[in-house]
Amino acid sequence: MADTIIRNSIFQDITQFGIRIVIGSIFISHSLGKFQPDFAGFLGQMGMPLEMQIPIALAELIPGVLLIIGGLTRISSSLLSIVILGAIFVAKGAASFSGRGGVEFEILILVGCLSIIVLGPGRISICYILKKIPRFLQ
Repeated sequence: MADTIIRNSIFQDITQFGIRIVIGSIFISHSLGKFQPDFAGFLGQMGMPLEMQIPIALAELIPGVLLIIGGLTRISSSLLSIVILGAIFVAKGAASFSGRGGVEFEILILVGCLSIIVLGPGRISICYILKKIPRFLQ
């Protein structure tokens, strides 16, 4: 019985670590493209100010890195949830769920971010190693 509990907790920590790595990597790779000058043109087409290019890119890059290392994961995941909601409703217009211009990928990323908010960072994280960060901030 005790062996099952230990295995479940180890698998849970590995799963939480995997979700954090995947979500963080996706946001980091997408943020790197937003530093390019082409993204400023895309913002102009959507009617957004061109000055928003760097804040949007940093809003994806910094929380993505924090998710991977496991620092301030709940706050980082909350920020990324806001970013992905902006992508769903502003950039894509939430036109359809699937197909061309669909938002199924963004909703999947949103669900991953929300699961990180609920589950926390797990034991494979900087927050767990330091143990000085309050649980609600982890």
